[in-house]
Amino acid sequence: MLETCLLGTGGMMPLPYRWLTSLMVRYNGMSILIDAGEGTQIAMKKKGWSPKPIDVICFTHFHADHISGLPGLLLSMGNAERETPLLLIGPKGLARVVNSLRVIAPELPFEIVFHELSDAEEQIRFTDLPEFAKVRPEDSASFRDLHLTAFRVNHNVTCYGYSLKLDRAGRFDAGKAIKLAIPQKYWSLLQKGQYIREADGTALTDEEKAAFEEKRALQKEAPGASGAENTAEGEAAAQTADTEEEAGGRILTPDMVLGPARRGLKITYTTDTRPCDAIRRNAADSDLFICEGMYGETDKLSKAKEHKHMIFAEAAKLARDAGGVKELWLTHYSPALVRPEDFLPETKKIFPNTIAAKDGRSTDLMFEED
Repeated sequence: MLETCLLGTGGMMPLPYRWLTSLMVRYNGMSILIDAGEGTQIAMKKKGWSPKPIDVICFTHFHADHISGLPGLLLSMGNAERETPLLLIGPKGLARVVNSLRVIAPELPFEIVFHELSDAEEQIRFTDLPEFAKVRPEDSASFRDLHLTAFRVNHNVTCYGYSLKLDRAGRFDAGKAIKLAIPQKYWSLLQKGQYIREADGTALTDEEKAAFEEKRALQKEAPGASGAENTAEGEAAAQTADTEEEAGGRILTPDMVLGPARRGLKITYTTDTRPCDAIRRNAADSDLFICEGMYGETDKLSKAKEHKHMIFAEAAKLARDAGGVKELWLTHYSPALVRPEDFLPETKKIFPNTIAAKDGRSTDLMFEED
């Protein structure tokens, strides 16, 4: 389950009835915040959530309405006696910007670690991120199925959108495990994602698993690696032969006891941008697509283009054209847009499941029933 709350829905400046756009997601005891404009921690407290356990803060870009609330948020974490490191993710220059803001929050009882984005698109699996291991040193492997995609969008400064995806493993397949002669004592460990040395029952470390998968990928790409070897059972059988020859015993992997992966969960979040292919591509198959709608009025299109923002209709077209989007939440409204819901009838003609989100809108995303 992904607990999701759109803490604020405003753009440019906070208003008495609308805090600045920010998203918080919680999963399995982990908390991720995207953007922290002025007043974000107040919106968080209204929700009843605390900033202390936040593990990761992602920033879309460095305009004040998306990052100026960070110093106060850091001080609140420190006052709550937080000691564990905090991971910040954002565009290149993040450390410089944050350290400048910390002139007014110089002393904190916890370390801040940075992961700066420079590529047009970056896939981040938290368990593979050295910085995340500092944040969750004891249980980082628990988040092996959670990963983030950062993708550059089209604003007047470097700006990223984010897709958060929770994978879901396939069902346990006892017949497959028996056919491949997997000892029953290892079944539960393999279902939990562990890789096991059959000879002594020890588990591979994350580094060893990465090396093993890299080697297996090369074997799949090698000439002649086709036909049965490209099926799950054929691949497992081929891998069995290779490891027996090399190490005197098999490396047992989760795919030896599991069926095909099932549909997971996906949230895509983007603000401060013109429509672009990167958004359309990354929003595909999102259970929840949160997208900026700076203006509801169609006659504000030229203004939206000038300042690199979007109108409602453009966000709806992105949701429609991406394919597989279940629900669209509009956010990041202009301060002049007092009643976003007034523009929903026309917007819904483009993408029917559109919601003009209000501060604090929340949902718990659950896996589909089989």
